[in-house]
Amino acid sequence: MADSPAHLVVDRTACAGHGLCYATAPELLDSDDFGNPVVTSDPVPAAQLDAAHRAAAACPERALTLTSALPLSEE
Repeated sequence: MADSPAHLVVDRTACAGHGLCYATAPELLDSDDFGNPVVTSDPVPAAQLDAAHRAAAACPERALTLTSALPLSEE
């Protein structure tokens, strides 16, 4: 991922809304009105890669991943 920008991707079908990801990395994630995570910084700034890894690791459902692939539009 060093050469490509990193992106946090939320699997909304797997997410149970625990909030651990955005509590771990509030500089990268926020919550919507239902408690689901919303990525607020895309791509992930290089200085925040450690926080992004911690946020993904904090998810008990493994619904948050860090990838170098561009996320698909949710529209």
